[in-house]
Amino acid sequence: EFGLKPGTISTGKVVAALKALGFDYVFDTNFAADLTIMEEANEFVNRLTKGGDLPIMTSCCPAWVNFCESQYPDLTKYLSTCRSPQSMFSPIARYYFADKVLDKKPDEVSVVSIMPCVAKKYEVKREELGQDGIIDTDLSLTVRELARMIKSAGIDLENLEEENFDSPLGYSTGAADIFGVTGGVLEAALRTAYTDVTKEELPDDGIEFKAVRGFEGIKEATVNIAGIDVNVVAASSLGCARKLMDELRADIAAGKTPKYHIIEIMACPGGCVNGGGQPFTNGDYEKVKARGAGLYVIDKNKPQRKSHENEDIKKLYDEFLGERGGHNAHKYLHTHYFDKSNPYSKKNDVSLQTN
Repeated sequence: EFGLKPGTISTGKVVAALKALGFDYVFDTNFAADLTIMEEANEFVNRLTKGGDLPIMTSCCPAWVNFCESQYPDLTKYLSTCRSPQSMFSPIARYYFADKVLDKKPDEVSVVSIMPCVAKKYEVKREELGQDGIIDTDLSLTVRELARMIKSAGIDLENLEEENFDSPLGYSTGAADIFGVTGGVLEAALRTAYTDVTKEELPDDGIEFKAVRGFEGIKEATVNIAGIDVNVVAASSLGCARKLMDELRADIAAGKTPKYHIIEIMACPGGCVNGGGQPFTNGDYEKVKARGAGLYVIDKNKPQRKSHENEDIKKLYDEFLGERGGHNAHKYLHTHYFDKSNPYSKKNDVSLQTN
């Protein structure tokens, strides 16, 4: 949108532009991506070790969640109950940050998200993603909408001096950054799930699960965790999602054990780097690949690359959430799903899950 080379890391300039537009605090959705991994990895390990429903399917992409609810409502029990990073971040900003730092009530702050995705606009309207009649996220804007705002305000983004995210919801690990590219959520979850199961840290040379990287529509891998072969797959595009869901449905109908333990699905080909709210590529997929490469560069250069290493996340659990997967975590970070196969019927809650 501003003439910079695709994949250019311009995070600090975007923070500065948002401050110039008048936002009081600018935080990083990646903070909530780390939070998502803390809950999702915990949920997966519980299902794996305690006999829960497997495969676990990622729930970060609202377009995919809506697709599953409408096309495969019988399979929603396999969806992770974790909210997306957007929908985890907003209640933390509203009920934790506003109270602890600003001494404000939840309805005295406005939470605006900047997303690569148009489906996030739909997500913020889901009635279950709120508390006491207050919607968690007031407004979700796309990257293109933000670009228009910056241009209309006469802000010279390219020549802005970079600024840092505010604290304490602005720090994230490298695992969170790769959420934006297909296979990234899966890789981030494996980094923490490995530690949850083995109680050991992955060695530096084993932190990158390159088998799930790349822009193929379906990427499969087997990862051994404490002697357990964990079969994983990442699907990019709803066409590929449909193929996997049809296979899963057929296996269940035939009484077979599902092939995979974890399924990651992103609705947009390539993941959020190719999201519907991103600058148009005009069919040039190399731009999408460059954006993904930029995220892996950020990950590689972060001092911490596993979500469970984030000290601000640890503090959040200590001061507000309690234990992973506990009561407060479920209240603010988890959700449930509906059978939307018949658009003319009332919403039918079919898959409320707890650990």
